[in-house]
Amino acid sequence: MSNTSPWNDLIGTPDQKHEEGIVVSDSHAEATHQPGLAHHFESYEQQKESSFLGMWLFLVQEVMFFGGIFCCYVIYRSLYGEAFAAASRELNVFIGALNTTVLLFSSFTMVVAVNAAKQGNRKWIVYGLLLTILFGGIFLGVKYFEYSAKWEHNLVPGPNFEWHGDDVGRPVEIFYCLYFGMTGMHALHMVVGIGIMLWMLRPAWRGKWTPENHNFVEGFGLYWHFVDIVWIFLFPFLYLIGLAT
Repeated sequence: MSNTSPWNDLIGTPDQKHEEGIVVSDSHAEATHQPGLAHHFESYEQQKESSFLGMWLFLVQEVMFFGGIFCCYVIYRSLYGEAFAAASRELNVFIGALNTTVLLFSSFTMVVAVNAAKQGNRKWIVYGLLLTILFGGIFLGVKYFEYSAKWEHNLVPGPNFEWHGDDVGRPVEIFYCLYFGMTGMHALHMVVGIGIMLWMLRPAWRGKWTPENHNFVEGFGLYWHFVDIVWIFLFPFLYLIGLAT
């Protein structure tokens, strides 16, 4: 007489359940032991697509944030063009151009780090990050001395603000409000970026990022390039308008 029953068809025999359990356990172990793959993703590709989607959404809101500031700048410049031009002539174009060059080099070294991560070359990931940190530090150091000069000449907006240039009225102070606000916010983004890169050095040296799992480095590269692009717009808007009038 056969021992099979409808219950066995539904839930399986003890031997079948044991075999299936082994298969499920091995499959689960294989998924959970892939280095760098979070438990809620099925593959590296899915994890990469999700992380890139999150980074692009973040960059979109950053574009809206800086876009609002640039719109404010355009409106006030259209109202007080002469005052903005006079205030811009007080900025050091050479320093602005120097910082622009430094940031372009930092973009190149970030590309080096990203390409090294795609190849799993931990040494060049570290080299690329260190060079990017160096160029970022140079930019901030130059910006510190530039801010110090404005402070010494009482060009910081507030009760002690003094203007000794062309007689263009108080609207010149609006330019410096935008100057410090826009460049200061940009510098803050750079400080955050340098902090993240300092954190990235240790896992990079330990070989965390591989050709299969490098989305963190590539995603951060997008952030750093965005910060550089923001400066590409700030430089002519703030430093060059005085040369055109």
